[in-house]
Amino acid sequence: MHALWIRALAGVIAIGGLYVATTQQANQPLTVEKLADDLHVIVGSGGNVAVLTTDEGSILVDDKFDRNVPEILEKVKSISNKPVRYIMNTHHHGDHTGGNTTLIKSAEIVAHDNVFANMTKGNQPGAPRITFSDMASMRVGGKELRAHYFGRGHTNGDAVVLFPAHRVLHTGDLFVAGTPFIDYAGGGSAIEWTSTLERALALNFDKVIPGHGPIMTKQDLRNWVETFKKVRMKVSELKKGGKPAEEVAKMLNIEEFGWKPSALWTKGVPGLIAEVR
Repeated sequence: MHALWIRALAGVIAIGGLYVATTQQANQPLTVEKLADDLHVIVGSGGNVAVLTTDEGSILVDDKFDRNVPEILEKVKSISNKPVRYIMNTHHHGDHTGGNTTLIKSAEIVAHDNVFANMTKGNQPGAPRITFSDMASMRVGGKELRAHYFGRGHTNGDAVVLFPAHRVLHTGDLFVAGTPFIDYAGGGSAIEWTSTLERALALNFDKVIPGHGPIMTKQDLRNWVETFKKVRMKVSELKKGGKPAEEVAKMLNIEEFGWKPSALWTKGVPGLIAEVR
């Protein structure tokens, strides 16, 4: 028998969000990286997908775009002959939940309450049928993963997923290789983001699966949090100097902090300037 325990600690907070399916990403061929005999990461074309294999079936963390599902299943089959049983979504964006459209027909999908609210508001297919507020534990085939919600950041529904036996943390887009996207329409917050990640840093892990990019370390995550604080401090300094928002946006050079400008970063800059004091 499959065993699934979901510990829901509060009700749904129905805060709307934006369905951001970053379809401008190239449909890259998918590749598999092995972290352990039973834990792999599928990378390419969308968010990173973690695959925990068990004798009772596989558990995915995120599932890219719907167009990627056949190749995702092919990659899972190359690891295990057991079917995908459960999917944990880290947040609602379409490059992490697009595969729900197809996979919900054969697998159970679990996510934070706000992921359900955001997907429902955005008319996204494949909204999770099981949701949680603060923490959810999933135990299948004698193996476990734990999803934690520590607060707002990239959106208002981001969960980090811990594989305790492997000391590996999947952060979704709360941590990426490079510049973040603050999705204010999806309930994100530049102010709360770093405290959210600092709570995640209290968990026991060594390696990090970011939402996008290569496998990294706990120290990489710490460094990224500090960079985010420096960017925020720069915005605060410019505002305290009496600069209007438009001028602050022009003067903010994130490349001096090692981040590169992007269309998604630029989209969040007005909200960042408004939020920072």
